[in-house]
Formats: sequence, structure tokens, C-alpha cells
Amino acid sequence: MNEKKFDSKGGVYVKGRPAYPEKMFEYLLDKKVITPNTIVADVGSGTGIFTSQIAPLVSKVFAIEPNADMRTKAEMCFGEYANITSVNGTAENTTLNKNSVDLITVAQAFHWFDRVSFKSECKSILNGTGKVFLVWNDRDTNAQVIKDNFEVNKRYCPNFKGSSNGIDFSKDGFKDFFEGDFELIEFENNFVYDKEAFVLRNLSSSYAPKVGDECYDDYVKAITEVFDKHSVNGVVDYPYITRCYIGKV
Repeated sequence: MNEKKFDSKGGVYVKGRPAYPEKMFEYLLDKKVITPNTIVADVGSGTGIFTSQIAPLVSKVFAIEPNADMRTKAEMCFGEYANITSVNGTAENTTLNKNSVDLITVAQAFHWFDRVSFKSECKSILNGTGKVFLVWNDRDTNAQVIKDNFEVNKRYCPNFKGSSNGIDFSKDGFKDFFEGDFELIEFENNFVYDKEAFVLRNLSSSYAPKVGDECYDDYVKAITEVFDKHSVNGVVDYPYITRCYIGKV
């Protein structure tokens, strides 16, 4: 995992990234994937968006995040949750004890991991019946606003590869990670952004220019033009599909 990709992105990430749908957590509770006794390792926890949502539903959460900026922003939000422990660790070396957690969650981060090493770490820290839950808020590329958004990214961001670093979201794309049967579940997660949040959502991406970069101002101008084109009453509908994969490793 390259923790440097999100250096100085913590602030815009907090303001621009969407939360995860309540129906997803209802599903996890209904299927007893989580209970009030579950101990979770949220790996690549970033600024703690997912961590903060799952914490009230379980016994304990270890928030594993190697990037100091992201981890610091998360810790500012964790104060109200006595059951969250912030950990300076990586996907490949969480620093957690063997057989110490019931569930490993990864929200919006798995595409940055070394799959082989992370799978080995999962086997080490999970208990015998534990599972891994991978989740993304994937932008719905059928929507014209997102098509136009992506065209700007292609123009100004040399490292842009599509949603979540161009990961293959088909079920076949995860067969090398999970052992045996695993589930793919999807939820609608439509967001509404005002202009500031829309710009910040784009700046929060790893490939987006940072303040001081040569194309930063041009990128912000182009992204703002996309917002102005699609906005109604000062906001833009921005549809996500929350894609979830759960199984044993």
C-alpha cells in the first residue's frame, strides 16, 4: 500500500467523500455479519467515514491507516466513539495480534493493497470463522454528469484510470482473493453535492492535482464548469453504486 498517494488530501477527503448507505449496514446486521459483540479491523480506514458508521453497531473497531494526515483527521472524529482504536499500520502489516478480529472491512481502499500480502495478513488476524468485507462507493458511469466529470479527469490527470484506480468490479475480478463462494451485493447510494462539495469530491482523488500544481487552477475551473452545466437550484445529483464483496480468505 502506497500511503503517500493521499498526502495532504485528508481535509478535502473529509468534506468531499460520501458516506455509505444505511441499507448496507442493515444487510450486515440482518445476515449477522456484525453483532454487538463483533470485533472489526477496518483496514485502510482513511479519514474514518466507514469506521464511524460501523462503530455504533459493533463491540470494537481497530482503524488501521498508514497515512498520517488521513489518520489525524479521522482521530478528530473518533472522540465520541470509545470503541475505536486508531492504529498506525498497513494492509500488509496491521500490527494486530493473531486471531484477534471477527471481521475485516475495507472501504474504498482494497485497490491500493498488495493482494497476496493482504490476504496473508487477513488469515493471520482473523479468527477461524472470520470474513472479509470489501466495499466501494463506485460512481455510476451511466450518468452524464459523471461521464463529463471523467472527461475532465482524463484531460488533466495523467494517473486517472477510472473509478477506484480502474479496478475490475466484476465478481471474477475477486476470485483470486476469496476462497470458495463469496457474495457480491450492490446498493444505490445517490448523493447530492453543492458546488463546494462537488469540487472537493474531485480534489480528494489520489490522481487529482494538489494546490500549487501547474494544472490545479485549470482543473478546478473545468470541474466547476461541469457542476454549472448539471446543477439545478445550486446542487447536482451524483449517483453512486455501493459495491460490496464478502467471503472467507
